[in-house]
Amino acid sequence: MGELTTIGLDIAKSVFQLHGIDAAGEVVLRQRLTRRRVLPFFAKLPRCLIGIEACATSHHWARELLALGHAVRLMPPAYVKPYVKRQKNDAADAEAICEAVGRPTMRFVEAKTVEQQSILMLHRVRLMLTRQRTQLGNAVRAHMAELGIVAPIGRKGLASLLAVIADASDTRLPATTRVCLSMLAAQLQLLAAQILENDRAIRETAQSSEPGRRLMEIPGIGPLLASAFVASVPDPQMFKSGRNLAAWIGLVPKQNSSGGKERLGGISKQGNRYLRQLLVVGAFAVIRHAERHGTKRAWLIKLMSRRPTRIAAVALANKTARMVWAIMTSDERYREPKVAAAM
Repeated sequence: MGELTTIGLDIAKSVFQLHGIDAAGEVVLRQRLTRRRVLPFFAKLPRCLIGIEACATSHHWARELLALGHAVRLMPPAYVKPYVKRQKNDAADAEAICEAVGRPTMRFVEAKTVEQQSILMLHRVRLMLTRQRTQLGNAVRAHMAELGIVAPIGRKGLASLLAVIADASDTRLPATTRVCLSMLAAQLQLLAAQILENDRAIRETAQSSEPGRRLMEIPGIGPLLASAFVASVPDPQMFKSGRNLAAWIGLVPKQNSSGGKERLGGISKQGNRYLRQLLVVGAFAVIRHAERHGTKRAWLIKLMSRRPTRIAAVALANKTARMVWAIMTSDERYREPKVAAAM
């Protein structure tokens, strides 16, 4: 039995399972640890390779173990799942992690810093607040529609309903109903102020970094998307090309090919859903601007002439992701296409 070289660590809230092997692949360690015993245990071990699934708290444990001198590799759980032999339990998961981390073709996740996780937390909180605002707005519309008071879609329509709630002289609302809806209106006002404050913080994070300022020069990318890119892609060099970054986001066709026949469908919708959503929204903004004011991009003009708008938006989002990779991997800035190229 040789020296311990590789460990599969299955993390959880309180109980952690370890599976270790030596250079020959022989099992030399099977152990369960409580949370408070994890770091003291690894501090006594010789430096080794540690595999962890990229899930909740994984980046925290990766930073702690890296500080102890170990080599830590984070892996997507979907890539570890095929190595689970039979029943799912902590010991089987740790063994699968140990097996997967040693594969030469395995894809790993870069460990994020505390600052990067803080920026991503701003984005997650903003997403949660906007969903709550939509939920409250729909509730106000539904309750007032029960009384025959309806308004057009959009913020102006909702504002007109809130004005009815605030007007005590409006007899269309019973007193009890006005009290209930006033609570929802107060929550909407609080959410609006919190979202505005969150947007200011995100804008500051985008403008405070050099890559973020350069990314905001790309059409379709604002402070929100630039900040998310800088925090989500700490090292763009881990992607060999811009196409790999677009595939990681989920902006490439889904394949169902066999027997030498290529069958391509819609986008795979795998990868980073948040970045994909922001890229597509930004692409729609660029297309709307092009339809109203014209554009210098001959590629976009030709694409819109032969493809539906939604397909063109996804294709433009893919192209934007590739430009993001090119700008982040180099120190260059975005350059507008020449007018002669469009002509």
